[in-house]
Amino acid sequence: MHIHPDARSVVRAIAPDEPVILNRPHAAERAARFFVEKFPGKSLYAVKANPSPDLLQVLWAGGVTHYDVASIAEVRLVRSALPQATLCFMHPVKTPRAIREAYFEHGVKTFSLDTMEELEKIVAACTNDAGEPAKDLRLLVRLRVSSDYSELSLASKFGVDLADAAPLLQATRQHSDWLGLCFHVGSQAMTPFAYVQALERVRVAVAEASVVIDVVDVGGGFPSLYPDMEPPPLEDYFEVIHRHFENLPIAYNADLWCEPGRALCAEYSSVLVRVEKRRGDELYINDGAYGALFDAAHVDWRFPVAALAEDLRDPVQDFAFYGPTCDDADYMKGPFVLPGDIQAGDYIEIGMIGAYGAAMKTGFNGFGNAEQIVVSDEPMASLYRGDRVIPTTDNVVSLR
Repeated sequence: MHIHPDARSVVRAIAPDEPVILNRPHAAERAARFFVEKFPGKSLYAVKANPSPDLLQVLWAGGVTHYDVASIAEVRLVRSALPQATLCFMHPVKTPRAIREAYFEHGVKTFSLDTMEELEKIVAACTNDAGEPAKDLRLLVRLRVSSDYSELSLASKFGVDLADAAPLLQATRQHSDWLGLCFHVGSQAMTPFAYVQALERVRVAVAEASVVIDVVDVGGGFPSLYPDMEPPPLEDYFEVIHRHFENLPIAYNADLWCEPGRALCAEYSSVLVRVEKRRGDELYINDGAYGALFDAAHVDWRFPVAALAEDLRDPVQDFAFYGPTCDDADYMKGPFVLPGDIQAGDYIEIGMIGAYGAAMKTGFNGFGNAEQIVVSDEPMASLYRGDRVIPTTDNVVSLR
């Protein structure tokens, strides 16, 4: 496989008409090793963030052995790519057929749930043809927690309310070889306090249910670096989580889990696009809302950008993007800061799209082709190089 040194070398080599996804395996493996070595528990990769088989192999090489799968298709994908991996089916709403296939054909023992109906469904689906219920289920009850400290909420769709958690935990305990609680504070949590609040709800739920808890899964939400989004060091998150986990009324040998998605793969990819037209401060580019830039259009995510032409001299200014489809919704307001003399024919690298970007490309309107090329330079931003120093005192959470 030919590895290009950077985006400019790709432009010089092929001058692509279509968008190109630039992958940095070294960045993803570095992120994986960071979590494996520094998080005080087990790290499960949230496959939905980027299900690329190549990326799965990179994360496995980095030491990630457990994978959060959210559909039977993801179960099949990861089992095929990583036969030795431990798969955890963490979507709280599953079909009976998906549960049964995951359990009997793919060796999945771990499932999440947030209702009594889902518990009954799991138990029934994992009962064998002789009518014998499974005795090795590892079940996690998902608790609804706040997303107030995250950029994208995940609070409204899943999770049992604290007031209803005790009877569900008690019932689940009866069918579990191993019982856990899990939650998700939302995507891109900008302060460790998000986990403090959630773990306090875990403490109350355990106390009210009076059941033995074998694992607490703090979910995802660990942030990456984007323009105007500068989170505290991830070590601060780990320290706060570990300290509050240690104070929970749970089994002395209980496990601590997390499910990073964005934090493991955001730095893996960028996208190389070409400007096809300029209209004032609007640039028409060849990828957009139906491609790798879904978040830029639909949740106003600001990705870092860099113009690749070396002859641009004007001061930078703010631009908005239009994508290539005929849909007015294919619009990204940014602002994206680029040299003021950028024109049609110039190329732009858009960074940090490894999480959700490459995974959400569609073929709408005939657009969607994107060659994938490996490059060896550093991502536009990184939490893992060791060159970003933010004092703990800058954090809004006291670590005392």
